[in-house]
Amino acid sequence: MKNSEARKSLRQSLRQLFSFLPRDARFAIYRSFVDCNPNPDPRLVLKIAETKEELEACFKLLHDAYVSSGFMRPDPSGMRVTIYHALPTTTTLCAKFDGEVVGTLSLIRESLFGFPLQTIFDLTPVRQLHGNLAEVSALAVHPKFRKTGGAILFPLMKFMYDYCTTFFDTRHLLIAVNPNRIEMYESLLFFQRLKENTVDNYDFANGAPAVGASLDLYKAPEVFEKTYGKKRFNKNLHNYFVKTVLPNIQVPSRRYFTTNDPVMTPDLLDYFFNQRTQVFRDLDTRRKSLLHAIYELKPYQHVLPPVPVAMTDQEMLRQHTRYSVKCPGTLTVQSSIIQESYDVVVTELSEFGFKAVSAMPLPVDTWCDASIQLGKTELSALKVMVVRGSEEGTGGVYGFKLAEPDLPWRKFVNAMSQGTTYDDLEYATRFLAT
Repeated sequence: MKNSEARKSLRQSLRQLFSFLPRDARFAIYRSFVDCNPNPDPRLVLKIAETKEELEACFKLLHDAYVSSGFMRPDPSGMRVTIYHALPTTTTLCAKFDGEVVGTLSLIRESLFGFPLQTIFDLTPVRQLHGNLAEVSALAVHPKFRKTGGAILFPLMKFMYDYCTTFFDTRHLLIAVNPNRIEMYESLLFFQRLKENTVDNYDFANGAPAVGASLDLYKAPEVFEKTYGKKRFNKNLHNYFVKTVLPNIQVPSRRYFTTNDPVMTPDLLDYFFNQRTQVFRDLDTRRKSLLHAIYELKPYQHVLPPVPVAMTDQEMLRQHTRYSVKCPGTLTVQSSIIQESYDVVVTELSEFGFKAVSAMPLPVDTWCDASIQLGKTELSALKVMVVRGSEEGTGGVYGFKLAEPDLPWRKFVNAMSQGTTYDDLEYATRFLAT
């Protein structure tokens, strides 16, 4: 006991001395600890947590890490499970070594439930830069790997970077971390604080103080290269994040260019949120109703918490029936004088409309031909009209209506309406393709 108290006292003293150093010196010390092996041990596997066993191992690892840090009280289930883990817009990543889950983090996309940190941090400045947002949450590494120079942490962060930039259609990463840890994210990954002052009481972490920060993934490669570009390979985070391909990462298999990888089946929802924990039971009426709006398919209804009144908010239903995608496309406008083409990226679609981003201004209230790449081998040819858009003379986000969906478009919408998990979608699309 005396030795443990002595070590704790020494760490506190060293931390206090470290805080007196100039900011640049502290950041340089943090960067000196970087050790990003581009050829990790082949026993390490990075993947989406999708089975009951993988998810439970992630939630238990997270529970133990949060309890030991004082971020939560011990739960009878031995797991940390939040309502955000139940959402199809949340993806939990895991690192497995020799088959054992040794690291995890969750990526929470914006949904009807918003973000955990938006209750205390103003996201307006980030939203003004445009692009999708995702909160990085529930990060934990097994104690036996915390002193191994980032052997798990860096591959897990690399997986996060690849997943967000390639599959999750994310521009801005958000974090809310303890003030003692914010400088690690600022110095290594160049997160920018959302506020100058800290929040003294963050309910999502048992009232612990927190600092909010964001990282613009569009600008990150240039920033990384400026700082790390000339460093040797195991210190070069630019090369590691932007160029290196880790064979340890198991990327999701998608037939269509969707941007979510939901895994929660009715059985998994029931197990984690009804049987093992009381997450569903403890929701307020509004959140219970939102959950029904998200999981409106019949197989899910019996495991969701009951609501006193039927769901009638049509806006919520409308949002649910719009599917998040990232599909490249081309619009062709034919006039009596000239034919013009515009490149667009479809970000949301429904049965009879879609939302797309264009770098060039598009003609509103004009019918045009659209060619939309729904997947690697799925091309949709449509007659569409731009019905609303950005200010005149600029590009931006536009809304479209369809004259009539073609067969590839209908197959996609039908498949999405029949399944929630990506396994469901794969099965439905295989069936519809026959």
